[in-house]
Amino acid sequence: MSGSYDVIVAGLGAMGSATLHQLARRGRRVLGLDRFAPPHALGSSHGRSRIIREAYYEEPRYVPLVQRAYERWAELEADSGVTFFRRTGGLTMGPAGGELAEGARRSVAAHALPHELLSADEIRRRVPALHPDDDMVGVWEPRAGVLAPEAAIGAALDVARRHGAEVRLDTALRSWRAGPDGVEVTTDAGTFRASRLVLAVGAWMRQVLVELDLPLAVERNVLLWFTPEPATVAFAPERFPVFLCEYAPGRAWYGFPDTGEGVKLALHHHGGSWDPDRLDREVTEADVGAVRTLARRYLPSANGALRESATCMYTTTPDGHFIVDRHPAHANVIVASPCSGHGFKFASAIGEVLADLAEDRAPGFDLEPFSLARFM
Repeated sequence: MSGSYDVIVAGLGAMGSATLHQLARRGRRVLGLDRFAPPHALGSSHGRSRIIREAYYEEPRYVPLVQRAYERWAELEADSGVTFFRRTGGLTMGPAGGELAEGARRSVAAHALPHELLSADEIRRRVPALHPDDDMVGVWEPRAGVLAPEAAIGAALDVARRHGAEVRLDTALRSWRAGPDGVEVTTDAGTFRASRLVLAVGAWMRQVLVELDLPLAVERNVLLWFTPEPATVAFAPERFPVFLCEYAPGRAWYGFPDTGEGVKLALHHHGGSWDPDRLDREVTEADVGAVRTLARRYLPSANGALRESATCMYTTTPDGHFIVDRHPAHANVIVASPCSGHGFKFASAIGEVLADLAEDRAPGFDLEPFSLARFM
């Protein structure tokens, strides 16, 4: 038997690293485990950039959580000395009354967020590189921007270590057992005991929680970086915002300014269902062609040479909401995420929530939308 801790955190991606950071700062004896060596490119939290935004089209109830995340990301930047947030402004656009535009309008109205409502002509004037359809409208928000996921995860783990956390990388979780006396976690590096266990294993959640038979699907998503043609400053972060665009009912794509690696573009929720251990990581001509079709239509000057590509995974629930809850049979086991393709921005705040749960504190947010009970 090896070690005894207050909390073991299994999975050190977005949510797990943030939880380890919070618990270590509070002086808890914590152990973090990951089957790989985060930050890495084998899960869901890589690709150099993630969008953070307040005008949350998915659901207004997320807005207070993302506002807390802004605070906690700033705290982590101060603690670590690492800058991983860049404000660019953000644009959520699509047909008037469509899922994205109308959802973003609901959130800004519900929370009185700073914003501007833009017509298609106003979008073209504000962001000349974008060519929206004439029936499109947009919600502009000034606080949106880019998070660098690898830098953020690395900073969280470094600060956690500095506060005494033990981190074991390349250490796969083999099994776990919980009882009234605590939890026992078996890995390929030994067995460890703690009072609490946080499971933040992302795409592998279904395998780790076989007994719950969770209705989770793992999607393959392709990330692409293009060189703008002709070379232009139109995509500099000072001039080009992060954007999401609904180009057909329920179908969206998104993009980022050029921060030195090209313009990053990707489809949202287009990837089919996969086994996370057998994900096809080869990017095909069809993958690239699907994005080029949209670039030719809406962002033609970004449709240059392909510079780089990558794949990542979304782990999705049927309703698109997260899972943040205690295990129904074991109150000392806390289940974190999956993120359903829109979770990274919240990780700093969810790490705080999970740390509160691990300490038997009442979190400051309504977790009912993230309950496991909705699947039981």
